Amino acid sequence: MPQSLLLRLPPAGEEETEWLTLDDSGAPTPTRQRGSLSLAAAVWRSGRVVVLAPATQILLAEPQLPPGSGARLARAVPFALEEQLTEDVEQLTFAVGQRRDSGATPVAVVSRSVLQAWLADLGAAGFAPQAIYPDISLMPENPSQTVLWLEKERLAVRRPGALPFAVELSPVREALVVASVIADPLDPVEEPKPKENAILYVTREDWVRVQGEFEDLLEEFASLKVQLLPDGPLPWLARGLQVHDGVNLLQGEFSRSTDYGARWRQWRTPAALAAALLLIHLSAQALQLRHVKRESAALDGEILQVFSAAMPGDTGTNPRRQMQTRLERIRKGGGGPQNFLRALRTLSGALAVTPKTTINALSYRDNALDMTVNAPSLGSLSQLTQFVGKEGMTAEIQSSSPVGSGVEAHLHIRGDSAKAKP
Repeated sequence: MPQSLLLRLPPAGEEETEWLTLDDSGAPTPTRQRGSLSLAAAVWRSGRVVVLAPATQILLAEPQLPPGSGARLARAVPFALEEQLTEDVEQLTFAVGQRRDSGATPVAVVSRSVLQAWLADLGAAGFAPQAIYPDISLMPENPSQTVLWLEKERLAVRRPGALPFAVELSPVREALVVASVIADPLDPVEEPKPKENAILYVTREDWVRVQGEFEDLLEEFASLKVQLLPDGPLPWLARGLQVHDGVNLLQGEFSRSTDYGARWRQWRTPAALAAALLLIHLSAQALQLRHVKRESAALDGEILQVFSAAMPGDTGTNPRRQMQTRLERIRKGGGGPQNFLRALRTLSGALAVTPKTTINALSYRDNALDMTVNAPSLGSLSQLTQFVGKEGMTAEIQSSSPVGSGVEAHLHIRGDSAKAKP
């Protein structure tokens, strides 16, 4: 990665800032520099600029937000934080981080005018930062200790698994009590507050100033380790830049305009691969469509052959539609396979009650059966027609003639919806 500049803005009322350079691997250079923003711009050539803003002017929270993203999620943030806000929502800007596994979502809130002033000062010096983070968001998290960072009158606290926060108060005891790091001797509680294991990060100058106060408070901690910052807090904070999950304040209307040329150079290889894959996909779809069209044409030819065989007198202009129309007409006319099956069931029952009666020929047309049968006698034929009548159908003997084995007759069996044969 290219070199980056880590720039820390001064708190309100101060003008001198500090900065250091991050090398190609993201590691901070050994020394920091101090001075005005214009001086920082003069010694910095080009590259990524990350800014740390004083967290005392930023509210950090982790509300439970509803599912969603983008503008919908941003609209829900003010309602989730309304009990913690002291300014008009219209005067604030809200930045949202990545939702955590616990369901909470980190949010940073800052006054719109404050953020605009920071950007104006940076822009006047020639800086266009890619990100602005609250400075305490880069504090390292210790899984077994409370991390304390004391700088002048500000005490920052980060407990395991929790967001960092800061209080500006002196003396040290009062700041620790307000931050709930040590017990409040004036708080009447039945159960004493458990003592915490803590590690304190502090510069040499600040440690000389507060050493006596912390030594008087040692009994208030389960354990207290002191880690001096000989080069100041900025190199210490810079080590957490690559692994931190802070919220970038430059979102929404404050998001940095994209350098499309640089972004295109970064993504042109993936874009070319994506275009190649899209071309392959479209080619495969075109071949499949051509194959489907050939199959459809072959199927239409087969349908036309079947139509010509089934309806020799009709012209097959639209065989599918014509056959569908004919089927609908048959269904509306009361015919269909159910009537044929009924006629066969009735005939089967009639033959069962007239033994030795056999069928020589049979045809089904217009919802009626025409058949030639051999019966032992005219009485058997009469018995067969009576059985058919009991089943709700009509059986007529069209003709009969004696044969060697009995009587040969032509029968016409029809349902109620069939026309009588003339």
